[in-house]
Amino acid sequence: MSGTTVVVSYRVLLDQVDTALREIGALIATVQATEPDCHGITMLQDANELTRITLIERWPSQELFLGPHMQQPHIQLFIQAAGTFLAGPPEISFWNTVSSV
Repeated sequence: MSGTTVVVSYRVLLDQVDTALREIGALIATVQATEPDCHGITMLQDANELTRITLIERWPSQELFLGPHMQQPHIQLFIQAAGTFLAGPPEISFWNTVSSV
C-alpha cells in the first residue's frame, strides 16, 4: 500500500498513564470511525517505560494528515485537553515505504 506512515510519539506524565491510554484510545476510535482517509492506527506502549506511547498511523499523504486531519474538531479538543496528561507536545515523523531492491 502506498501512502505515508505517521509515527506519533507521546511522553505521558507519570501519574497520568491510565488517563492518557484512555484518552488516546478514545481519539483513535473517533478518528477511525469518522475520517475515511485514515487507513489504520496502532497504539504501542513501551514495555519498559510505560510513560512512552507511540501511534503508528497510515494516511494517503503527509498533506492530508497535517491539513484536514489536524483541523478536525476532535483533534483540536484532544490537543486542548492533552496538557493535563502529556508531558509536552508529541514528536511526529513521516515515513515512506521502501521497496526492496
